[in-house]
Amino acid sequence: MPYPTFDRSKLKLRPLSERDHDITTDQFPNLDTPIQPFDNPKLNTVTDRIVEARKNNRPVILMIGAHVIRSGAAPYLIDLMERGFITHIAGNGACAIHDYELALMGATTESVPRYIRTGEFGLWTESGNLNIIAQEAVNKNIGLGEAVGQNIIENNLPHTHISVFAAAVRLNIPITVHVSLGYDIVHEHPNCDGASIGASSYTDFLVFTESVSHLEGGVLLNIGTAIMGPEVYLKALSMVRNVAHQQGHTIAKFTTAVFDLIPLGDDIETEAPKTDSRYYYRPFKTILVRTVRDGGESYYIQGDHKVTIPNLYQQVVIKKESAPC
Repeated sequence: MPYPTFDRSKLKLRPLSERDHDITTDQFPNLDTPIQPFDNPKLNTVTDRIVEARKNNRPVILMIGAHVIRSGAAPYLIDLMERGFITHIAGNGACAIHDYELALMGATTESVPRYIRTGEFGLWTESGNLNIIAQEAVNKNIGLGEAVGQNIIENNLPHTHISVFAAAVRLNIPITVHVSLGYDIVHEHPNCDGASIGASSYTDFLVFTESVSHLEGGVLLNIGTAIMGPEVYLKALSMVRNVAHQQGHTIAKFTTAVFDLIPLGDDIETEAPKTDSRYYYRPFKTILVRTVRDGGESYYIQGDHKVTIPNLYQQVVIKKESAPC
């Protein structure tokens, strides 16, 4: 006998217009907003590696968590894509949700403590459009990230200009969504089809893996994603190294950088022991240590995304503009 399942048809959804939003686009910076100083020599080195990688036509892959979207980083990421400094963006399911809501409403994010008490958290009608988009992705045989960007552009959503996904599709830059089922608010919705989400997100995993196959001499940035980023990257890197070794090649000499708030100490080259809580922080052991042991280099940038991302943007642009032709 199969286990009983919850009847989603009983759920009551409300329109996004009735939700109190915690974040609106008028809170976001623009490219003219003064940038708070952030003095970190490691950031200088990372920006050098990015500029060098693109000069040599090597990839710069950016893996992000949803807070990067919520922090208002879109103008910086979009401009970096337009300038050719980012060649791939990978995010989790929440990245797609926040980006879509911002493009549609100019607002996103709800109070979990408030809405979970009444059983309304996540149950907003328009957010469920992401489930329809996942089905469209399967029908088109494309990944979920590309489908989200296409949908925003085709429907000319009111705030398309602030959408990272739309910009990536417009610029023909791969943008991929790596979903864990049950993690995202749209998985609560009656119109959620797990098979479509799984299929379209797996397509994105293969798109991402193809980008990683070219990582030699390039840069991989992991900003604000403690689980999705390191885990997806780890599996993709193993796959591409498997094929490369069969062909007599290596994928080892590249740069990784992690941007986050957690203090890791001065030694990021040595894996922490299992008795140390840092051992269980995946970006540390996976991105900063294990995957660069054979010739790569890694850097940790500790700070708030609202400060580190604008400074990363500023330094990359300045160094490119000041570089000799």
